[in-house]
Amino acid sequence: MGRTIMDIERRMDLILRNTEEIVTREELRDLLETNSKPKAYWGFECSGLMHVGIGLIPGTKIRDMIEAGFDFTIFLADWHSWINNKLGGNMDNIRACGEYFKHCFEALGITSDRARFLWASDIVEDVEYWEKVIRIAKASSLMRVRRALTIMGREMDLSDIETAWIFYPCMQAADIFHLDLDVAAGGIDQRKAHMLARDAAEKMGWKKPVCLHTPLLLGLSRPEMPSGGRYDEDAKVDMRIGSKMSKSKPESCIFVHDSPEVIRSKMRKAYCPPKQEEGNPVLEYAKYIVFPRLGEIEIPRPEKYGGPVTFEDYKALREAYLEGIIHPLDLKNGVAEALIEILEPVREHFRRNPKPLMRIIQIETTR
Repeated sequence: MGRTIMDIERRMDLILRNTEEIVTREELRDLLETNSKPKAYWGFECSGLMHVGIGLIPGTKIRDMIEAGFDFTIFLADWHSWINNKLGGNMDNIRACGEYFKHCFEALGITSDRARFLWASDIVEDVEYWEKVIRIAKASSLMRVRRALTIMGREMDLSDIETAWIFYPCMQAADIFHLDLDVAAGGIDQRKAHMLARDAAEKMGWKKPVCLHTPLLLGLSRPEMPSGGRYDEDAKVDMRIGSKMSKSKPESCIFVHDSPEVIRSKMRKAYCPPKQEEGNPVLEYAKYIVFPRLGEIEIPRPEKYGGPVTFEDYKALREAYLEGIIHPLDLKNGVAEALIEILEPVREHFRRNPKPLMRIIQIETTR
């Protein structure tokens, strides 16, 4: 099936927007030029309530990639979640969370007719999968696999680890080969597992996956270096991982089904330094969530400060904010209202179908 130069460029733009890294761009372009329906996936641990860092950063990128012609799999990593002791390591709770994740993604527009939902449980029954896990483990040093444990949200320098954790990076790499993927997508914190897979592919003569990494969305609090151990050798990446949105800090975390009142309240308390972009979560949400979803943002301002103003791209908003034309409180109000609009389908979905959400809330509160 022929592809015009313009069509390849349009697809590249969709895939590349708001990504932190592509390994490599050249390989991605070659893939698009030779494959009209390449295969990609994003793996999710089933670990509790979904926040916008999961629902809207991966969710928006998955929509971009589907539009760019990808055959996309959302991989519900129940076995990986069990190994990582999520939800107490209780598989029934983990499966309930995976079902709830499916509902969240469907409400966000990634319906089962547009993407495939696949459980890790569906592939672990195949002995060929475990052969791949062992081949990757044989091709990788213990030190290399240990360094990759940060993909589980584990600190780099832990001295006491479960033996089962060592399987995790090898399984994540094996997932990619077992699903015969062309592209592995994930947050930048998943980079080590993807590089493990690329190295294994070279040693084994397997198809090397293109790796796409998105930024980690900051929590609403002021970014700070992790107080415990390190998550990455790169200080900047380490700080991003330590400051990313996390359901363990609910006050600095917007859940995909939060009510308008809760979103406004959390956003009012958000860290938002005037005339500053670096480390400013509110500007970041405008850049990574609002513009890709809505294409514009309206900043509601009192008439005495010039009245409401609409921006049609992030660059213009950023410049106005850095010049002090937009006040932090007005920015917060504008981003809050945009998030409320974007997340309305999720609230509506769970109004009509409350059971999956109620189940996870019950699991979270009784653990």
